[in-house]
Amino acid sequence: MSYRKDGRSLAKSAHSGGVVVIGLGRFGMSLALELMNGGTEVLGVDADRKVVQSLAGQLTHVVEADSTDEDAMRQLSVHEFDRAVIGVGTDLEASILSASVVLTLEVPHVWAKAISNAHARILTQIGVHHVVRPEHDMGKRVAHLVRGRMIDYIEFDDGYALVKTRPPQSIHGIRLGDTHIRSKYGVTIVGVKRSGEDFTYATTETVVNDGDLVIVSGARDMVERFSELS
Repeated sequence: MSYRKDGRSLAKSAHSGGVVVIGLGRFGMSLALELMNGGTEVLGVDADRKVVQSLAGQLTHVVEADSTDEDAMRQLSVHEFDRAVIGVGTDLEASILSASVVLTLEVPHVWAKAISNAHARILTQIGVHHVVRPEHDMGKRVAHLVRGRMIDYIEFDDGYALVKTRPPQSIHGIRLGDTHIRSKYGVTIVGVKRSGEDFTYATTETVVNDGDLVIVSGARDMVERFSELS
């Protein structure tokens, strides 16, 4: 069973930079809808007819199919897409087999959701380019926010982090070039947001004040310490 939001063919969606999302549970559905909201065409694939029917008209294409069947995926032109996301999580066999099929079809960029370290390790071993653990990653992120003064937190694999926080009082009203933040705290203020304004890039001439927000970059431990300054 297949539904289309418009008259575009699968091949046109593939060649226009579309994304295949396989597995339309909470993660896959949220991802697919967000991609659509951002103007990216989406081919959604799920084995559950009810799920497919519920998304009719919301995705460029949504198809009821077995994502572990290479022939079925080839018929859907999955091999013509540059990007695919395996959103299957709880069914480990289906997740791994679906990822294997997409890799066999030589899709250049493949993301896959993992629900455990072992699951992530297997996906990496079979060649998945990007393995994500949404619940695990979100738990880590929220833990950082809960125990500090950070408003938002993003950590990268190499221990580098970006943090949105309030600037400490000790640097209020002073040119950033005169605060020696990098030598004192090992971090860099890369952006500033004043109330009612958009974020702007920070320079040595930028002055932050009470009520501003700043984006701070640096090693994870350093940005955490900086965010805790009052």
